[in-house]
Amino acid sequence: MATYAVGDVQGCYSQLRRLLDRCRFDPARDKLWLVGDLVNRGPHSLAVLRFVKGMGERAVTVLGNHDLHLLVLAAGHTHKHTGDTLDAILRAPDRDELLDWVRHRPLMHVGGGYAMVHAGLLPQWSIAKALKLAHEVEAVLRGPRCDEFLRQMYGNKPARWRDDLTGVARWRIITNALTRLRICTPDGGMEFSHKGTLLHLPKGYMPWYTAPRRRSRTTPIICGHWASLGLYTGSNVVSLDTGCVWNGSLTAFRLNDGAFYSYVRPGTRLPPEQ
Repeated sequence: MATYAVGDVQGCYSQLRRLLDRCRFDPARDKLWLVGDLVNRGPHSLAVLRFVKGMGERAVTVLGNHDLHLLVLAAGHTHKHTGDTLDAILRAPDRDELLDWVRHRPLMHVGGGYAMVHAGLLPQWSIAKALKLAHEVEAVLRGPRCDEFLRQMYGNKPARWRDDLTGVARWRIITNALTRLRICTPDGGMEFSHKGTLLHLPKGYMPWYTAPRRRSRTTPIICGHWASLGLYTGSNVVSLDTGCVWNGSLTAFRLNDGAFYSYVRPGTRLPPEQ
């Protein structure tokens, strides 16, 4: 039995299936981990959701920012963004079943000696603390206050973690760190406008995984989200977003032996991510 972690799929269904064929993935024996952003910007988000949901316990996916955007959009708390490709899900006969399945996905997964999140962890969070905080927001998304949170989820504040945060402000910063974080200050101050490479980072900011005294550094972390970073394997981090939807590739990492597989997405380059 093998476990394969796959980077941001974003509706690239045929590329996902071809990558799994390249890995010789056996759905009867192997497990599939997905770093989030199953949907949006690519052409076949509905097919991706149905496929991953249909795998049952053989697939583990954490929530990404685009998956959460689907929930906010479906709840009527935002308008479509430029480049959104979510209409097929919202019109599907199994829409409610799929949205409920998405709402019940975790924000963080720990197993097999690895942790998996979509984006990153704040430097002051240990793996145990981050998992506990993720569970707090998961409980909100699965409970009666889900709509309240989705209505107020968007926003960049607070930008720094405090243990005494409560309510929506607490849920928002946890969600932003786990699903949107790329760079931060050494003390965990987050900045969300930079989506480029490691060149020309804002002064005082660094990739979240290089923050000094990062408390999660002893556990290997699998993540995605940062397409401009590409495949990255330093700092005890495996970052797998290689920009399939942006005319890049879709990448898989086999946890058992550290092997990498990729499938290059053919086709016309899409506009830059908004």
